[in-house]
Amino acid sequence: MTISSVCVYCGSRFGASKSFESAAAALGRGLAAQRMRLVYGAGDVGLMGTVARAAMGAGGEVFGIIPEHLVKREVGKSDLTTFVVTETMHERKKVMLYNADAVVVLPGGMGSLDELFEAITWRQLGLHDKPIFILNIDGYWEPLRSLIDHVIDQGFAGADVDDTLTWVDTVDEVLAKLA
Repeated sequence: MTISSVCVYCGSRFGASKSFESAAAALGRGLAAQRMRLVYGAGDVGLMGTVARAAMGAGGEVFGIIPEHLVKREVGKSDLTTFVVTETMHERKKVMLYNADAVVVLPGGMGSLDELFEAITWRQLGLHDKPIFILNIDGYWEPLRSLIDHVIDQGFAGADVDDTLTWVDTVDEVLAKLA
């Protein structure tokens, strides 16, 4: 499978560690360098804005999707290659996932978790077979990894759920796997 478009889920805030922002910027630049289009939530705040500005600054193509009710709150970044305003969050998530060949999850909050779990669930249901990469900067996602293992151990999911996720610790590692 050739990957030419990558959906990035990440925080609309910067988080507690400067390494999260550095990783977002490196990922944006790296995707542009590999001529992979960034698909993301179209906000110009937090890690979302960082990854988009870095990709654009490196000459990359950026496709942003934002629901109408978040245009002001997330400062909709309308100077993107493609900027789409949807009616609902659900529609945003659908357009994001359907316009990408792979998913990368940077540190983020509840919205990033929602997007990730929907991507996992849709993959389980056979709605897509796109690779999903968890970019575990400074071990940020370790509690999530433990929770997923717990869900599997308790019989509420099969081991195949863990098989659908690729855990990586660095931007260089995820870029190499995307290539």
